[in-house]
Amino acid sequence: MPGLRWLKIVCCAIVLVGALVLVARFLIQRSAPEPVVPGSPQLQVTTSFYPLYYFASRVAAEHAQVRNITPAGAEPHDYEPTPADIAQMYASDLLLIHGGQFEPWAGGIISELAGHQTRVVAVGERLATQQLILNDQPVLDPHVWLDPLLAMQEVEIIRAALTEIDPANAVSFRQNAALLTADLQTLDSAFRAGLNNCAQKDIVTSHAAFGYLAARYQFKQVAIAGLSPDAEPSAGDLAGIADFVRNNNIRHIFFESLVTPKLSQTIAAEVGAQTLVLNPLEGLTTLEQSAGKNYLSEMNNNLANLKTALQCP
Repeated sequence: MPGLRWLKIVCCAIVLVGALVLVARFLIQRSAPEPVVPGSPQLQVTTSFYPLYYFASRVAAEHAQVRNITPAGAEPHDYEPTPADIAQMYASDLLLIHGGQFEPWAGGIISELAGHQTRVVAVGERLATQQLILNDQPVLDPHVWLDPLLAMQEVEIIRAALTEIDPANAVSFRQNAALLTADLQTLDSAFRAGLNNCAQKDIVTSHAAFGYLAARYQFKQVAIAGLSPDAEPSAGDLAGIADFVRNNNIRHIFFESLVTPKLSQTIAAEVGAQTLVLNPLEGLTTLEQSAGKNYLSEMNNNLANLKTALQCP
């Protein structure tokens, strides 16, 4: 009965292949972005993290569907795109990333998208000029979006990219960018007025995210961790920061909403200081978004807490 045995094997193989095809089709459908329905915006824009999403949404407005890769409450330094994220990038007309080493996954994606319809723009790469020394190596600080004046330049880069892809809506993009730039100019004026003539010039933060903001408004950050909020400082580093806080009469230690405040709370408890939030705007939590918070509201909250910590009038 060898022929019957082979017939059974062939039938089983056909069934198995059919099942694998169905599973693959299911996975592809789950990973694919939502299709564009008639009447919806035709321009598809994907951003790597929240500030670029906010800027692009304001500039594109109703002329594009803007989606963000990093989920609410996730830390973009370490986030790895899912298959659905990658499918979304392939389906996009424009992919906005920060550039440099901020998105560890970006290099591979850019190589894969070469020659594809998706245009990739590294919005913050050329704006990042400040260096920090981490593990005895110089690294570029990527956090340019926290400086309102550098944020204005990011808005202009996004406007130019949208205009190149969709010139028919160039006037609308220019008008929307002008409105957002005016908001950022107002924010800059508020920071200049609010942080003028402060008694304190130093802040202690959970990670080194505020170098551009500090340089713009003439205060100094001392970071517990490095560029990534997940970096682990040594016991000697923590002791040195505690001594710095005592010696400089610092009354507040800053922490962030996306990462554990444990280190900041530990130092604050040891030296008798209080803790405050200083948001690096790398992402907003679901709770923050549902409360209607955005880039501008959180930057104004940052200003209020900086005024407290720097003992400003």
